[in-house]
Amino acid sequence: MMVLLWILLVTIIDGLVAFMGAFSLFMKEKTIQKILFVLVAFSAGALLGGAFLHLLAESLESLATTNAFLYLITGFSVFFLMEKFLYWHHCHEGRCEVHPYTSLILLGDGLHNFIDGLVIAASFLVNPGFGLVTSIAIISHEIPQELGDFGVLVYGGMQKGRALCFNFISQLTAVAGGVVGFLIAGAWNFTLLLPFAAGGFIYIAASDLIPELHKETSMAKSMIAFAFFLIGIMFMLGIKLVFGG
Repeated sequence: MMVLLWILLVTIIDGLVAFMGAFSLFMKEKTIQKILFVLVAFSAGALLGGAFLHLLAESLESLATTNAFLYLITGFSVFFLMEKFLYWHHCHEGRCEVHPYTSLILLGDGLHNFIDGLVIAASFLVNPGFGLVTSIAIISHEIPQELGDFGVLVYGGMQKGRALCFNFISQLTAVAGGVVGFLIAGAWNFTLLLPFAAGGFIYIAASDLIPELHKETSMAKSMIAFAFFLIGIMFMLGIKLVFGG
């Protein structure tokens, strides 16, 4: 029961991240860009650190190496298809290019968040420390994504209040995923989800976050980004050393 409470708590916090977009209403554009730049760099490092040091490492303890990497490639490919065909974009600017189908963005994001919930449930069922690590990696990625998604929805024609509401509903599918993951724990091998999620994390970091950092032409700011990228990796390493798993 305690594990279920942890899963519910973390997935609800993940859902509340949807309201991060509201803070952008009270910030200057330059301030938003500076915050996002640091968050994107940190998130990229945290996602890669979580993928390799935690999710993949944990899966290799119980899965054959070839199988683990095949599931990793599958996860990478699924996230690629989600972005390609459901217009699931991670925009890290206050205003983005017009997305013609905001409903598809919400649908794709909802599916992604449901999978996040499954991954969080699987991680807490391994052990609480591992669940915390995975949750931090997921939420650190969600913050810049939700800031961007809010801008996309408003730019696409939604009223600000409506955009926050629908974005929150989409984000709450993580709670549903967490509950479903807990309920079917005894009927399915959750270890398979770990390399799958690692593939998704690697795709997000390499395809969406790191390219955003390459848009910065200033050498000084690029070094700051690289520093926060390393901090993200070291943060995940530190949690591994403290909690194990």
